[in-house]
Amino acid sequence: MKFRFAITFLLAAMAFETHSQVIVGAQQTTDYLPIITSKRIAIVANQTSVINNTHLVDSLLQLGIDIRRVFGPEHGFRGQADAGEHLDNNTDPKTGLPVISLYGKHRKPTAADMDSLEMVVFDIQDVGVRFYTYISTLHYVMEACAENNVPLLVLDRPNPNGFYIDGPVLDTATTRSFVGMHPVPLVHGMTIGEYAMMINGEHWLTGGEICQLMVVPCRNYTHRTHYQLPIKPSPNLPTYRSVLLYPSLGLFEGTFMSVARGTDFPFEAIGHPDYNVAPFRFTPHSVDGAKYPPFKDVLCRGYDLRQISTDSLESAARINLKWLIDSYDYFLSKPDFFNSFLSKLAGPELRNQIEKGMTEDEIRQSWQEGLRNFQQIRKKYLLYEE
Repeated sequence: MKFRFAITFLLAAMAFETHSQVIVGAQQTTDYLPIITSKRIAIVANQTSVINNTHLVDSLLQLGIDIRRVFGPEHGFRGQADAGEHLDNNTDPKTGLPVISLYGKHRKPTAADMDSLEMVVFDIQDVGVRFYTYISTLHYVMEACAENNVPLLVLDRPNPNGFYIDGPVLDTATTRSFVGMHPVPLVHGMTIGEYAMMINGEHWLTGGEICQLMVVPCRNYTHRTHYQLPIKPSPNLPTYRSVLLYPSLGLFEGTFMSVARGTDFPFEAIGHPDYNVAPFRFTPHSVDGAKYPPFKDVLCRGYDLRQISTDSLESAARINLKWLIDSYDYFLSKPDFFNSFLSKLAGPELRNQIEKGMTEDEIRQSWQEGLRNFQQIRKKYLLYEE
């Protein structure tokens, strides 16, 4: 039978505790082990899927859980692949488990991938930005679970950008891709568990399918909690500052500028070989996680954003468009400044607005109605205090 709108919250989700240490869903093994014990399961995981210092897969295997396979998102199960790098299915050398890549052409588990499974467990650290592809992987996993009548258990983790919402709401009627699948703002302010509930509740799965969903919420977390990630969520977001800057600097991937991939400080600087007005210099090189960075081995000039404190980024609680607008204004070859990827990241309007010479305030004003409407949708699915 097809499941109706079935969501189970485990562990009294709305009971907030007074001490400060955040306890993520994966740590609460005594509460979800009874659900997965004696079941044939698959785990959607990457390098962030840990319980203290032990990977979730290793922990559950030691507890006798019957894990049949692992699904890996962009960057892979161990999190070393470049952004956009094609990954093949493989075998995890540590556990011997088959690892099925959910990136590239194989983004959705097939019926064969789901064969014999009685439950799928999803445990991946997200950063709360629409074009960060883990929520797209979540969508396709939910769709496969719904189509194959397999329940999904989401082990929730905090959103380090979960204290605000901002940016244009994507018009999915005209723009939809793996870096933008849902009509949400660029920064949506939800945890992965809340987001899964919204996908279900808003009937965003193909055909309005509903996934039987269970969420293990975090403890001691609210949307005001400023959570510094213990493990980098992907190779090019190594620091808390880079995670906070990512909503703003991610837009530069739709331009011909560098965000310092191939350095020790990706997403903490911007530059270009011809950006002569800027004092800071860096040279990208081929490194793990950025084998072919833009302007590889070429000196770039730009701005070092490591001088901005994380406190000030948290206090701003908004996307910074000034860096993008100022960079566009500086370069003489304006037709070449943007590439087609910007429309996938932000929708087509942002490029049009910048090219028309609109100010940051004018552009931000155009977002407000969409943000107000989204806020009403979002609040239906929140598990944590604002």
